Amino acid sequence: MGLKKLAARLAEYRERQEAGRVREIRPEHVERILAKLTRKEASLSEEMAETSDTEKRTRLEQKRKIALEQIARAEWLMAQVKKPAS
Repeated sequence: MGLKKLAARLAEYRERQEAGRVREIRPEHVERILAKLTRKEASLSEEMAETSDTEKRTRLEQKRKIALEQIARAEWLMAQVKKPAS
């Protein structure tokens, strides 16, 4: 799954959370997305280390930055989903 699809899914989960529909979000789903994002970030880091092309490295750095931002969002959402209901 590409970064765009993962980001879109996270955005959908975030909208549900903001609308107060946290119970509809399963922690397993967020964990799965988080794992995929982590694998993607590791893959991008590995590819950056192997490339010598400056232009390609710049594109990979931008993608990695986006992946790291999405990982942070997924971790935040996971914390919100796992909170006990008040």
